[in-house]
Amino acid sequence: MKKAMISQPMGGLTKTELLEIRDKAKEALEEQGYEVLDTVFESFDSCDLCDPEHIALLHLGKNLEAMALCDAVYFCDGWQDKRGCRLEHQAASAYGIKALYEKA
Repeated sequence: MKKAMISQPMGGLTKTELLEIRDKAKEALEEQGYEVLDTVFESFDSCDLCDPEHIALLHLGKNLEAMALCDAVYFCDGWQDKRGCRLEHQAASAYGIKALYEKA
């Protein structure tokens, strides 16, 4: 089965809003025949190993690791405005991983 991950803006949204967006994206991917990899790494929310300002970088690293297992990345609306999503998009493009986009 083809695998995909979700790239979504996270800043300024509640956990409920984030999960609603993720569930909608997951449903869209599953309709297209993708297994969706979970890239929510809550264990990093309070990390003693790094500067708190760099937790987003830990998440990005884990997302890039997950991307190596994927056939596609689904970019939710607003991805262009978020640094992490833009970096994920650049990586997908550079490594020939299919980019899928949310249809507004």
